[in-house]
Amino acid sequence: MNSLSLVELSRHMHGIEAEIIRGRLEAAGVGAVCFDSGVNIVEGAGIALPARVMVLADDLAEARAILAEDVALD
Repeated sequence: MNSLSLVELSRHMHGIEAEIIRGRLEAAGVGAVCFDSGVNIVEGAGIALPARVMVLADDLAEARAILAEDVALD
């Protein structure tokens, strides 16, 4: 199946964590984007919005495997 739709891989309360994961995936050849990484704390509202790492639906399994491999190395 060739799907060009984006799906959520992970959510993070700190935008920098989402950006690190995006960079790790990009380094492994998997395209990824971060949504809301620059606005995950709304000024003055006391509301935290999670930053999301998004990948193509076709890349979801590979992205999960890359992250699982990284966790296994810790």
